[in-house]
Amino acid sequence: MALSYDQLSALKNLGQKYSYSDREVMLYAYGIGLGGDPMDEKELAFVNEAYFTDRPLKVVPTFASVAAWGSGPGEMHLNKVMVVDGERDITFHTPMPVAANITADSSVLGVFDKGKDKGLVIRHQTVLKDEKGAQLATLVASRFARGDGGIGGPSEGQPEPHQVPSRAPDKSIDITTRPDQALVYRLCGDRNPLHSDPEFAKRAGFPRPILHGMCTYGITCRGVLQTYADYDASAFKRHAVRFSSPVYPGETVSMDLWKDGNVISFEAKVKARGVTVIKNGRTELG
Repeated sequence: MALSYDQLSALKNLGQKYSYSDREVMLYAYGIGLGGDPMDEKELAFVNEAYFTDRPLKVVPTFASVAAWGSGPGEMHLNKVMVVDGERDITFHTPMPVAANITADSSVLGVFDKGKDKGLVIRHQTVLKDEKGAQLATLVASRFARGDGGIGGPSEGQPEPHQVPSRAPDKSIDITTRPDQALVYRLCGDRNPLHSDPEFAKRAGFPRPILHGMCTYGITCRGVLQTYADYDASAFKRHAVRFSSPVYPGETVSMDLWKDGNVISFEAKVKARGVTVIKNGRTELG
């Protein structure tokens, strides 16, 4: 049974403890497609700890999205078959360490009721901290619960999305996903059968398992890394997107990017199906 508007709005969960090692860091990088060319030294820096070559392992900024996988403000009692990611916005306070013991403080920021049988949008925040209490990253997520709604509360008031420029893109790139990419990425934490079980995917309204939205999110981070950040993970200060359509494993994601000072705007499409999969993308570089 779904929680009431007041109950959802008050959800909070502080001091959740997690730890990770370089294994999880490299698995995430491989899960978003880095290392496809085993001779590419720039990508190897994210997937190879390099015992022989003196080179420190780099951490993809959006690894922050899985570093405390499972953290959240509490059980929301939603129809999980019908829940999809709406937005993700991460602010990076400092580069993520290669290995760490961390804590996660989560709370609900807002609940927006579209009406009975129209769904709920729930925005929540998780702040990741190191062992000394210093903030590593602040994650703001919105999830669209398509099978819920009608619990009361406002229907409007969500933050306005970032608008990409109207001019032609400054750069465009293609990133190919692997047919088995969802099966690899799910090992980063998200075991939702929507991404691995054909029958479950059909019940959720998809012809076959879809790629995790957060994998697509990581792919867009990878796109900015290789174009405007020269693979410098420490340059990222913020990475935000809106999810608009799923990617199917094996498809090619085409990114259009615009650079205005330290702000990179972007959108992503699957041209083969004529769909936009990421809208209103914004990266801030330092």
